[in-house]
Amino acid sequence: MKNNGAGEYTLKWSAKTLKFLSKHTDLNNPESVKSFIASLTSGDGYKHNLCLSYDKYAKYCGIEWKMPTYKRTDRRIKLPTKEKLEMLIASARKPLNIKLQMSMETGLRPVELCNLKVKDIDLTQRLVYPTTAKNGASRTLKISNSLTAQLIDHITSNSLAPNDKLFKGTAENYSKYYRQRRNALAKKLQDPTIHLIRLYDFRHYFATMTYHKTKDILFTKQQMGHKKLETTLIYTQLLNLNDDEWTCKTAKNVTEATQLIEAGFEYITEIDGLKLFRKRK
Repeated sequence: MKNNGAGEYTLKWSAKTLKFLSKHTDLNNPESVKSFIASLTSGDGYKHNLCLSYDKYAKYCGIEWKMPTYKRTDRRIKLPTKEKLEMLIASARKPLNIKLQMSMETGLRPVELCNLKVKDIDLTQRLVYPTTAKNGASRTLKISNSLTAQLIDHITSNSLAPNDKLFKGTAENYSKYYRQRRNALAKKLQDPTIHLIRLYDFRHYFATMTYHKTKDILFTKQQMGHKKLETTLIYTQLLNLNDDEWTCKTAKNVTEATQLIEAGFEYITEIDGLKLFRKRK
């Protein structure tokens, strides 16, 4: 797989799943593998991924088998509020809080974020040039002034050179430490909804907000590094937001309207000579 160009994440996942299967069944007996996978209480998506890994093994070893058909079930993404995401970021220590802020502002996949090098960040123009995973499109991502300042401090205090990795550790480590922080915060605040927020939800939030602000599905697709437009279209379904999730403002003149637009507010309508704007909380 490596010789054929498979990525690091794919290699690790395949190795992990084959080791899992080998502990519970005979890899050289395809019917035994089928029976074990079928007995699992996991969803069809997970079973499908197990079959894909075993299929690679079977082809390499010259084992004939007919791969079972497990169809992925589409599940609606539950988008967390900005407030909950910011709570998680604020509760984390360095460098985890910087990573989470970056995930929220750029929508980078964990593996993309952990593969960043110092030279991939233009601190002057506040731009990030990630190496896109899953053979997606290349992209350039903008970050805030506050995140830029945090990155400058992180790079300086750790004496990082241009070719050094921006953060130590792997995507697996990032996910592990995030779950520990999330679970601790959920327990401390006695808020079970925090326990349900996945690391990938920071990426989902970025995608949803990018589409919400631009209404440009192709731009959102490019910013997410997606190969297929169908994947990006998922995020257009997350915009049915409740009224209490919006901040509303009015403008009496061009100056006030300009200030609201620059602050990210969206024009809605005009009533009694006042222009109404709104922005998600």
